[in-house]
Amino acid sequence: MKCLVDNNLPPALARALDALSTNKFSDLEQVIALREKFPPDTSDVTWIQALGQEGGWFILSADQFRKHGDLERKALRQNRLMVFCLSKQWSSHPYWEHGANLLRWWPHIVDQAERLQGGAAFRVPWRLSGGKPKFEQVSF
Repeated sequence: MKCLVDNNLPPALARALDALSTNKFSDLEQVIALREKFPPDTSDVTWIQALGQEGGWFILSADQFRKHGDLERKALRQNRLMVFCLSKQWSSHPYWEHGANLLRWWPHIVDQAERLQGGAAFRVPWRLSGGKPKFEQVSF
């Protein structure tokens, strides 16, 4: 299993998650930023289809995939990708708080990705209540 971090999150965050995840999760092979895997002008639909063909990917994003109507969401469904979308609350917090909170959520995100097969979308709230993750399933 591999994680692609969307362009709306810093590539440094993907590199940090990758380094911190090495040998910590049995099924997580790699965390990589979108712009480090695909050229910058690659459309969302194109890279979503490529990940679907490769298999074994999940996506971490601050996007809701609504830029081009339903095209991205349709591609996510067709390619059976799992997506974790940070809720809007995340954008109201400073850079370092954002990173620190994502580190708190990260084991829960990976665990959820490991346990489920096929396509699904989840909203990741800012608050991690009592250390227990409460993902909200989102219909794509």
